[in-house]
Amino acid sequence: MFNRDRWTEILEALNANRFRTFLTAFGVAWGIFILVALLALINGLRAGVSKDFGDFATNSMYVWTQQTSMPYKGLPKGRGFRFKLEDIQVLKDNFPQLTYVSPRNQLGGYQGSNNVTRNARTGAFTINGDYPDFIKQQPMDITQGRFISYSDIEEKRKAIVIGVDVVKSLYDKDEEVIGTYIKINGVNFMVVGVFQATNSDGNSEEEANSIFVPFTTFGQVFNYADNVNYMVATAEDETSITDLKPQILAKLREQRTVHPDDERALGNFDRAEAFGKVTGLFDILSFVGFFVGFLILASGMIGIINIMLIVVKERTKEIGVRRAIGASPWDIRSQIMQESLVLTIISGMCGVAGAAGLIWAMNYALDQSGPVDNFANPTVNIGIVLIALLILIIAGILAGLIPAMKATKMKPVDALRIE
Repeated sequence: MFNRDRWTEILEALNANRFRTFLTAFGVAWGIFILVALLALINGLRAGVSKDFGDFATNSMYVWTQQTSMPYKGLPKGRGFRFKLEDIQVLKDNFPQLTYVSPRNQLGGYQGSNNVTRNARTGAFTINGDYPDFIKQQPMDITQGRFISYSDIEEKRKAIVIGVDVVKSLYDKDEEVIGTYIKINGVNFMVVGVFQATNSDGNSEEEANSIFVPFTTFGQVFNYADNVNYMVATAEDETSITDLKPQILAKLREQRTVHPDDERALGNFDRAEAFGKVTGLFDILSFVGFFVGFLILASGMIGIINIMLIVVKERTKEIGVRRAIGASPWDIRSQIMQESLVLTIISGMCGVAGAAGLIWAMNYALDQSGPVDNFANPTVNIGIVLIALLILIIAGILAGLIPAMKATKMKPVDALRIE
């Protein structure tokens, strides 16, 4: 079917009006370029935001206490209360689906009072009382030393892990950090580790200005006893923390003698639910990208149909002569459809090549400039590109079919009569 004479005829037809052919091809190339580029940008945003979430255990929830809004068992409305360390064990015993349940206490803050001193230097930092499991729920890079251990918890050691910005504030450049002492509210603690947050989640400055203390030491030194400010619960991969959340909150209300219907007594943040909303948003954006890209692509295909109709009209006499000397309707149709298909495939491949170049340039720029907030590794699945090209081929055949049918409906005598 694709013999040399046929290819010569196709190329001559496309070269007959190069500017018109270029504009038509540009419409198709631009359509698939926009489609692939849009999907790459959306995937880059998705990867960037997912990276922000990814270092955290996304199947987690945070729970804290607030004031009660309903009286219960003789206790008044508006009562303040705190979790106790025993509540952590209750959750572990009643919910085997929970991989980790970490109690947390917190003191001060980088915008608070100057609570940390070392020699003549002072600083205001967030002091966290934590268990070793917390690093599995919120991973961080330990750049020196180690994180809190269970032996620290059991022996109530005055050992701390400090953030990189704490080091910058309290130490000279290249000064040894591990094994040195700093004072928190007048109490000496030995530095056993330095960490850098692997994920900012919008709080990079605060995290870098944080200090981790063994939970039991925190309670003893700062008179928190067995009180718990808030807790972080992480479910196993096979179980959604969102599905467990109502039961967890109900158990905690029972533990703290709170009315079962008091929704305001406990605050919570469901990271899995938030992550699901973000991924859902990007699913919608991907659909919009497909929709917009295919609309632009469709406009290019309409341009090909129009140009092929014009070509058929311009070649009316030629078609009449070919019909008169014995060319079958299929010969006429196949040539016009092949011209349309060749134009579509070439322009489509140019569009894909342009989009691939743009994606490479974006990734190269990211590699050179370093990480960018909420944007990383823009890519497009090769399967999607192949599907788009397949759609182009089908559309190219259809784009040539309408003009081809019109050409073959014309009688040879009528075609030769047209001036």
